[in-house]
Amino acid sequence: MHDQQDDRGIPLGVIASISILVLAAAGGGSWWAWRSQQSSPEVPVTTTTPESSTPKSSQTIQPTTDKPSTKEKIQVYWLNDVDNKIVLIPSPIPLNNKTLNKGEILESAFNTLLAGPTNGTFTTTIPQGTKLRRVSLKNDGVHVDLSREFTVGGGSSSMSGRLAQVVYTATSLDPNTQVWIEVDGKQLEVLGGEGLMLDQPLTRQDVDQNFPL
Repeated sequence: MHDQQDDRGIPLGVIASISILVLAAAGGGSWWAWRSQQSSPEVPVTTTTPESSTPKSSQTIQPTTDKPSTKEKIQVYWLNDVDNKIVLIPSPIPLNNKTLNKGEILESAFNTLLAGPTNGTFTTTIPQGTKLRRVSLKNDGVHVDLSREFTVGGGSSSMSGRLAQVVYTATSLDPNTQVWIEVDGKQLEVLGGEGLMLDQPLTRQDVDQNFPL
């Protein structure tokens, strides 16, 4: 009688216990991973856009300048008989050279005035031969220096007329400016034989009030 060797394998209970342990371990790992995902707060991802290195262009506003007109104008003043009354008549003259300064413009105007009117309708009481020695703009007004002929001849009406012509022409660029009248470089105090007393400087208002035509 031979000994029969028991071929006994691993007991089923042991296998079952091991299987349970494996499944439990696997399940616990999955549960732990799931909990880690749930408990970990989401970190927001922020993105920053780098500023451009190109400097911003600044807009430059160019200053505006007034363009000179093609033809500057100034007025000279003549006399005319309107309804039996002597009145001043402005006559504009064009100046083709637009680069003239105010002093040169006034000089051109007085040269035209002293040359006499070309229109037969107008007249002047400024004696023929009167010359412009100098005209200048200063801080206190316009200075007009005339030759001695300006004081010769005529009565009070003639003196008032020539005085008005000079003052109004001198203030053509600025009607509110003052005028100083000189004869041969000296300030004129008395005009003509009628003895018109001049309290200088003179303005258009002075002429209208004190030396009516």
